[in-house]
Amino acid sequence: MVALVARYLVRAGREDEVAQALREFAPLARAESGCSQYVVHQDPSEPRRILLYEQYLDQRALEAHRETPHFKAVIENRILPNLEGREREVYTVIG
Repeated sequence: MVALVARYLVRAGREDEVAQALREFAPLARAESGCSQYVVHQDPSEPRRILLYEQYLDQRALEAHRETPHFKAVIENRILPNLEGREREVYTVIG
């Protein structure tokens, strides 16, 4: 099992646009055969801050996720251009 934690800082004024794109994207990611969890959180006191928690069966499934047409269309083309910052951390299960 591989977990990915991503933190986004959205450009001011783009919060609703990014949130809507993630609402559209999340069900597509969850439907991927290697994805066991895809949860999007938004900081209620600072809506520019978004946290994604994702779990995949293995590293290969995570890599396949990044190659899907919906990842390229939504994440790369609609979300990333609207971010000021993006941090990503990958974890593996130890117990």
